[in-house]
This record gives sequence, structure tokens and C-alpha cells, in this order.
Amino acid sequence: MSIWWSLHLRREAASVPLARRLLLGTMETAGVDPDICYDLAVALSEACANAVEHGGDAASEDYRVTAFIDGDTCRIEVTDSGPGFRGAPPAPPHTDADRALTPAPVPTPARAPAFAEEGRGLFLIEALTDHVRYRNRTGRPGAVVSFDKILKWREGAALPMAS
Repeated sequence: MSIWWSLHLRREAASVPLARRLLLGTMETAGVDPDICYDLAVALSEACANAVEHGGDAASEDYRVTAFIDGDTCRIEVTDSGPGFRGAPPAPPHTDADRALTPAPVPTPARAPAFAEEGRGLFLIEALTDHVRYRNRTGRPGAVVSFDKILKWREGAALPMAS
């Protein structure tokens, strides 16, 4: 069995905990290990916070979060309408091939100094997940941050038993 959901959220700070709580509730109900739930919740919070802060101008009031749990993997994508990543090519049509994309050129999160006020979000996403991709949207402004995490399950978890 697999689970997926998608949210269209306003670019407001209050949307970040909403997305995080929905993800946590889904994963806890499915029986995902609490440590994995926590890692993904922090990564999602950082990606949403970036979309809220950098995801567009006054005319673009929303962003999208999509989460997929399929087998032992969770993939999360956060898409905004901002300027995108400088120097990154637009995304190809959304196919299985885009999973093998080379990350777009973005500032290296590990280079953010410890005292920096910004730049830690991408570093946290990379540190807490197994695979991260950055790309620009196709045919319109915006960025997509997607990340995968291999799931571990609590004993007696509901989702793996349903497969």
C-alpha cells in the first residue's frame, strides 16, 4: 500500500506547522519509526519555511507540499512560485527520469558559517534525509525542493502489513 497527499498552502508562517502536523500524523498512523518521523518533520519544516520566505512576490500567495509514502521510502516535494535557483536549468517534464537529476547549482549549505542567520535550512534538509534534489519549475517561475528518506517501521506497523 502507498499513501500520498498534497496541500496548497498560503505563504504564511502559520502554514509550516500545519504541513508538519499532517505529515507527522500520517506517518505515526502508518507506523513509521518516531526518529524517522522527527527527521522528516524537521526537513519539511525547513523546506516550507524557505518557500514562505523566498517563494515569490506579493502576487504569488501559495506554495505546494506533496508527500508520498511508497514501500519503504518517503518522498516530499515543496514547490513555490519564487525566482527559483540561480543558474539552475528548468525541470524536465515530471517523469521517473527526473529522479536521477543532478542537483541544481545552489549555495552549498555546508558552507554557511555557524553564526549565519540564514542558510542552515538546506543544510538540515541534506543532513536529515537520504537524497535531496533542487530544481526550477518548468515553464514558469519557481523552485522545487524534493527529498527522500528510507523508512523504518515500528513493530506491528499498519502500512507494511497492508502491502
